[in-house]
Amino acid sequence: MNLQKAIKKINLPDKEYEKKAALRLDDQARPKGSLGLLEDTARRLAGISKTLDVRLDRKIIVTCAGDHGVVAEGVSLFPQEVTAQMVYNFVDGGASINVLARHAKASVRVADLGVNHDFSPELPIFHKKIAKSTGNIRKEPAMSRNQAIASIEAGIAMTEELAKAPGLDLLGTGDMGIGNTTPSAAVIAAFSGLDVKKLAGRGTGLDDRALKHKIRVIEDALELHRPGPGDPVDVLAKVGGFEIGGLAGLVIGAAALGIPVVCDGLIATAGALIACGIAPAAGSYLFASHRSVEAGHNYMLKHLGLDPLLDLKLRLGEGTGAALAMEIMDASTRVLAEIRTFEEVQIRNAQK
Repeated sequence: MNLQKAIKKINLPDKEYEKKAALRLDDQARPKGSLGLLEDTARRLAGISKTLDVRLDRKIIVTCAGDHGVVAEGVSLFPQEVTAQMVYNFVDGGASINVLARHAKASVRVADLGVNHDFSPELPIFHKKIAKSTGNIRKEPAMSRNQAIASIEAGIAMTEELAKAPGLDLLGTGDMGIGNTTPSAAVIAAFSGLDVKKLAGRGTGLDDRALKHKIRVIEDALELHRPGPGDPVDVLAKVGGFEIGGLAGLVIGAAALGIPVVCDGLIATAGALIACGIAPAAGSYLFASHRSVEAGHNYMLKHLGLDPLLDLKLRLGEGTGAALAMEIMDASTRVLAEIRTFEEVQIRNAQK
């Protein structure tokens, strides 16, 4: 399914089921609205799944990996080689995302969109490499427009594959890529027009001097390329990343197939921002897992109109926030289906 076909295939969630869910939640034997975002999450999931007994049995987190030429500018404390090393760690099941996903009863799949390393074809990952690393955005575009579209369509293709039997009930998105907080901050700056100083964070732990340098690098990239906020593909091509494109494609692909998707932190939300810019209807299927401590993340969430389910001061990525939020989303489905109404327990509803 190419990008245009996927966009056309997106249908909005069923409003009637959302209304049915809202009525049931309001009539449950407890103060109206007392379970906050759990209720909103349950209502939205009912509209997506077209049932009041939503089951999120098959949960998968896709961690998209890619390298970035801008690392040459000294914007990260870690060398680029760590990206490939972490891919092997994900496959071996020893990373943070593997531990948290196991706890959430979710599986983890890794996707190589642009890692500067030759993985064996037998390695059990999605082999979707567009190129070995993006260009250095301080000096050249991250990628060509055709490469940007290819990265998005790679994400769509992964969603299609995952949705095959036995099916997919909830998709989580995560990332791995040394230096990728730099292009992510550039993406939100391009969309928002806000001062880069308000958006760029410390990433892997930069000190004040290194953070100032990172801000200058992003400002230089935006001044050089002038990505157009009205053209999300242009933003991705000029200052984005291959894994960011893959993350955008996962959101669009999930929406096209009627599957809810929960995004992780800064980088995954940058992908979601690209996705919703291209296909606004995809936002109806999107959930924000948590509020990152990265400065630009708040602005991304506001731009998308999303309330994060958690605020744990996370800044890791990988899909860790998505894994934790999956447990909250699971709980929301049980809230809707299993809490009895006033009528069912024969208690007078004093709220009416």
